[in-house]
Amino acid sequence: MAEALTLARPYAKAVFELAHARREPERWSKLLELLAALVGNREARVMLGDPRVPAGVRAEVLLELCTRSGHKPDPHERNFVRLLADYGRLAVLPEIAAEYRALREQAERLVEVEMRAAVAVGAAEQNTVRAALEKKLDRKVKLRCVTDPALIGGAVLRAGDLVIDGSVRGKLGRLAAAIIQ
Repeated sequence: MAEALTLARPYAKAVFELAHARREPERWSKLLELLAALVGNREARVMLGDPRVPAGVRAEVLLELCTRSGHKPDPHERNFVRLLADYGRLAVLPEIAAEYRALREQAERLVEVEMRAAVAVGAAEQNTVRAALEKKLDRKVKLRCVTDPALIGGAVLRAGDLVIDGSVRGKLGRLAAAIIQ
């Protein structure tokens, strides 16, 4: 894993700089996420890992799959995929995508927050939570909501290493720990 991150970092940085210069950060985000998902596919991994399949064929297969998925790669994107294929780096696409995402979030002062709630959260509540988090974290917040009935009630917010547990399950756990001591 550490080796894959080490390999991915310079590619992610180069793509980030290109995307920033061309004012296309969202387009590159979509491409990298799509490529990471394609490379994560079991059948694709077999083909990509087969030394009998030439690098050019691997690249063209991935590019064709991107096109069929609704993202028509431009010449820069095509060259990037071909470069990765030529250097045997297609397998690190998930790490490249993750590093690119981190660089973009840092540059845009954006933080992705997962909100796990016992019940579905309405748009008004999401906006209230988002506004409070933006004020607390001094960053733009991209909120992703997940329903988790096991929480009983309330919600758990995760933003990187920061965890805010306002769930009933969490409160019961803290209460039980306090009683035991």
